[in-house]
Amino acid sequence: MYPKEKGYFMPPEWEKHSGTWTTYPQAYETFFDRLEEARDEFVQMVKYVSLGETVHINVDNEKVKKDLIKRLEKYDVKGDVKIHIIPTNDAWCRDYGAIFVKNKEGKLLALDFRFNAWGNKYPYELDNKVAKKMAEILGVERLSVDMVLEGGSIDVNGKGCLLTTESCLLNPNRNPDMTKEDIENALRNYLGVEKVLWLKDGIVGDDTDGHVDDITRFVSQDTIITAIEEDKSDPNYEPLQENLERLKSFTDANGKPFNIITLPMPDPVYYKYPDSKEPERLPASYANFYISNTAVIVPIYNCDKDKIALEILQRVFPDRAVIGIYAYDIVVGLGAFHCLTQQIPEGKLR
Repeated sequence: MYPKEKGYFMPPEWEKHSGTWTTYPQAYETFFDRLEEARDEFVQMVKYVSLGETVHINVDNEKVKKDLIKRLEKYDVKGDVKIHIIPTNDAWCRDYGAIFVKNKEGKLLALDFRFNAWGNKYPYELDNKVAKKMAEILGVERLSVDMVLEGGSIDVNGKGCLLTTESCLLNPNRNPDMTKEDIENALRNYLGVEKVLWLKDGIVGDDTDGHVDDITRFVSQDTIITAIEEDKSDPNYEPLQENLERLKSFTDANGKPFNIITLPMPDPVYYKYPDSKEPERLPASYANFYISNTAVIVPIYNCDKDKIALEILQRVFPDRAVIGIYAYDIVVGLGAFHCLTQQIPEGKLR
């Protein structure tokens, strides 16, 4: 029997959390010469999230744990933080960590989907073990799912709808033996949704093949915020416009159109990797924000669009503090605050 048949569904991110699970930036191969700065930006995120909920952080070993503790002290982090020695390959916990669903009685279930590092692009043996360890530490029942799915590739409104992209979920490097219909049925059965809303492509520089959390997010059960690029010469202009047109045609589980709010894209951001001849465009976006119990953590890039994006998001989340944190060094690793985090809904354990 599938989780949906037992009444399980994936709650939206804005519903109350018991905690957030994340992974400390550790790999030079991800952040290169920006690793130290990425760690500082990470700890600033933890500072604000931990004021409203427990933050669980994976570290590779005792040496890294000591480094993290020093930074927590440096930034005067006073919230509830728990550090776990769980070795990982990469920092992007949303994609390889457990995805939590709950039933009407509030019982939690940790879904352990397969992870293959965004289509076998990088090592992932350690990352693929994290979801099981999360469930064990929390004392939550776990269900292993024989399907590749990353948490950043989906977004739900808690009322039957799920957003995703064709470029990611239909990519043959994920589930080559599954048809679009098979994938939709699996999303319904495991995440408890009714409608799967397909956008097309993600943004330039995104090595995940177009995760939806870089471009388009539910911010309430009937409202969607989506990134747009106003410069027609920018390569992101056309795909984001096409996604916007699709969004205008979508309806919720009751057949009603969504409210659509647009969010600007930041000015292009670049980094020259050690093995590249020229600087490469990074997947910088304001849409990769994380909604915690008391704050919304937004990546910013020291450009004129920062203020506009923060003002838009503050209007969307009047009951939370919208916090902009400079995120260039984290984005060098090709992700941001939403990619780093996975919410643990409030609920009963076993």
